Amino acid sequence: MAKDKTTGVSKAVEHARDPKAAAAFLWRYLKEFKFLLFSALVLTIAANSFALIGPGLSGSAIDAMHGKGAVDFGVAFGYARMMAVLYVISAVLSYLLALLMRSISQKIVRRMRKDVFDKLMKLPVSYFDKHMAGDIISRVSYDIDVINTSLSNDVVQILASLVTVVGSFGMMVRISPVLVIVMCVTIPISFMYTAHMTKLTRPRFAKRSAKLGQMNGYVEETVGGQRVIQGYACEAVYTERFSNVNVEATDAYYNADYLNATMGPTINFINNLSMCLVTVFGAVLFYLGSMTLGNVSSFVIYSRKFSGPINEAANIFGELQSALAAAERVNRILSEDVEPADKETAATLEKVKGDVRIENVDFGYDPGKIILKDFSLRAEPGKLIAVVGPTGAGKTTLINLLMRFYDPVSGKILIDGRENDLITRRSLRGSFAMVLQDTWVFGGTIYENIAYGKKNATMEEVVNAAKTARIHSFIMKQPQGYNTILTEDGVNISKGQKQLLTIARAMLTDASMLILDEATSNVDTRTEKLIQSAMEKLMENKTCFIIAHRLSTIQHADEIIVVNDGRIAEQGRHEELMQKKGAYYELYAAQIK
Repeated sequence: MAKDKTTGVSKAVEHARDPKAAAAFLWRYLKEFKFLLFSALVLTIAANSFALIGPGLSGSAIDAMHGKGAVDFGVAFGYARMMAVLYVISAVLSYLLALLMRSISQKIVRRMRKDVFDKLMKLPVSYFDKHMAGDIISRVSYDIDVINTSLSNDVVQILASLVTVVGSFGMMVRISPVLVIVMCVTIPISFMYTAHMTKLTRPRFAKRSAKLGQMNGYVEETVGGQRVIQGYACEAVYTERFSNVNVEATDAYYNADYLNATMGPTINFINNLSMCLVTVFGAVLFYLGSMTLGNVSSFVIYSRKFSGPINEAANIFGELQSALAAAERVNRILSEDVEPADKETAATLEKVKGDVRIENVDFGYDPGKIILKDFSLRAEPGKLIAVVGPTGAGKTTLINLLMRFYDPVSGKILIDGRENDLITRRSLRGSFAMVLQDTWVFGGTIYENIAYGKKNATMEEVVNAAKTARIHSFIMKQPQGYNTILTEDGVNISKGQKQLLTIARAMLTDASMLILDEATSNVDTRTEKLIQSAMEKLMENKTCFIIAHRLSTIQHADEIIVVNDGRIAEQGRHEELMQKKGAYYELYAAQIK
């Protein structure tokens, strides 16, 4: 991720666009509805064919006038009635076509959103570490909405335009090949201009989508950090940064839409120039007796129908470009590499003892920057291992490796004597219970949030877990008790209460290993002491890894690992490390002071 020096916001680097690949991506969804698309094509041909007969009948009605006062009204009104019937049929078929295309587009969008969400659930944690949440949300919502609009409207217009252009051209050739040659003088100019503008606008629409994703990411980041922003009185700084991001997004929209807006009037001017030529030469042919007045009138109407779709194509061209850019962005998510599949020889971890060994592990999130270096550790079943050290030493990285969110560059991690890459991820992760510093609750009842860690958990089990976690009394004070709805991300409860809920959730699982990453960081000292006994009960007969900054909470650990610069600086029990008066002693003394 690169950072914009002006805004200070991370942004993705946009690569060259491939409209053919984007079109192929859309076709993968469209071809699943071949029968409906064929029906739409039939309706398009029928609706526009009926509409194309009208101008010919109009010319015949005009030819029913044989001079001043000599009009065959019976013939003229007969053609008029036929035109009215054909136009009504065309309108009904067009309405049915619009309904059908909207149905197809909704089915495609529903499938596309499901595919994208399913893919997000299969992507590795590293993907979310590298991409802004707002940009991902923008692709799932805005970009797919753009595709929906294009499929339901633009595709219909393109099909109708093709039928109209071909049909009108055939009618004009039948009426007067000479006037067709005259009209065709301006057609190459229209196509050359459209092709030139295509090259100019395509990258601009791609940039427009990217800038919107960047802006959404910044807004999501800012809204999520409002308490911190206001707490540090940095509103003006973030307002200025947003102004820069907003200007960039607005400029990207303007640059794309400006060129697109010029296309319609320009093509319309070329078409009007063609109309002038047709009118002049049509008058000459009528004067020479080569054409009737009705034929001239019909030809003029057909020429407008012929040039109209070209003008409409220019108007919808920008929307198509935007849809292709959106399709490409959505396709990038679907093209991402999912978390590697388990090896064929991978086995399900059963009857877990909790014997964990880390042997000579090297790891870095970036290939050129190794965080853990020749890291080795043994955690015997049922033992409590505390990991301490300065920020950035690699403590959380160790948790990521144990959970196989990432794999080591070199070295091995073994669970009960089996290398973790020979264990299915599902069973491996199911063998751990986690209580992290960054708590997470979802929109739902308190019962559902606690029961999240165990399928088919009974109310009795949930209540027992809540009591053990010292959160039961708080729950019973809520309006609906365990059926109280928590708002999204639990904003209607305190951070400490969220922490206790996640501890209760961990207590409900049957995992044999436990990870506590600053699990009591969001509770006060009194509450922390109250849950110590509960934590001890939770850790009974489990292999536990505790990442802690409060060293007073880990004095009872079976072994304390002091990590510094990706290596184990010291290890031993609290009393042993205090006697050494090394790195751990300095950390402890600093906290006491």
